[in-house]
Amino acid sequence: MFVSVAIDGPAGAGKSTVAKIVADRLGYLYVDTGAMYRALTWKVLQEGLPFTEEEEIVRLAHDTDIELKYDDRQQLRVFCDGRDVTREIRQHQVSQNVSQVARIPGVRRRMVELQRQLARTRSVVMDGRDIGSYVLPDARHKFFLTASLDERVRRRCQQLDEQNIPFDPEAIKKEIKERDEMDRSRAVAPLVKAPDARLIDTTCQTIDQVVEEIITVIRGE
Repeated sequence: MFVSVAIDGPAGAGKSTVAKIVADRLGYLYVDTGAMYRALTWKVLQEGLPFTEEEEIVRLAHDTDIELKYDDRQQLRVFCDGRDVTREIRQHQVSQNVSQVARIPGVRRRMVELQRQLARTRSVVMDGRDIGSYVLPDARHKFFLTASLDERVRRRCQQLDEQNIPFDPEAIKKEIKERDEMDRSRAVAPLVKAPDARLIDTTCQTIDQVVEEIITVIRGE
C-alpha cells in the first residue's frame, strides 16, 4: 500500500529541504509542488502573458509539460517542455509572481490533478502550502513547518547567495510578507494548517533535527 506524507508551510520554513531528505531516507518519491508552479510562472513570463489573462494561463497549464527528474548526482531537476529550468525558476521575477499564477483556480485544479496522480502510483513525500488540507487530505502523515519571518528571510538570502543570484534583503522580506498574505487569503485552497497536521517550528532547529522528528513520527506509526 502506498504512503503519502504531506509537508506544508510558508515560504522559507524549510519544508522543501526537509521533504527531500525525508523522501530519500524513506525511499519515497519527492514531489516539489512549488517547483511545478514556478515552472509554469516562468513559462508565462517567457510567453509575455499578462497575469490578468487567467484563461490563457490555464490553457498554458494544460499545454505545458512539466517534469521533475533526478540527475546522476540525485539532485532534483525541473524541466519545462524538455528544457532544464531548475535555476531559472528561482529567479526573483519568478518568485515575485508565482503566487499570482498559483491562485488561479484553473491552474490549481490542473496541478492538483497531476499531483494526485503521482500519489496514486507510489509512496510520496509532497511539500507545498495546501497538501495536507487540500491536495492529499487523506495523507497518512501530515506536518506543518513554520519559522519566524526574519529567519525565513535569512534562509532565502542564503539560498540566493549560494546560487550567485543577486538579491536585496529588504526586497526579499517584502516579497515573503506579501506572498504569505496572498497565500493565506486566496479563495481556493489557502495556506492553512490541516487540523490533523503536526506543527513544527523550525526557527531554532537544524535541518537534521526536523528530519529526525518527522522520521520518528512516521516510523512510529
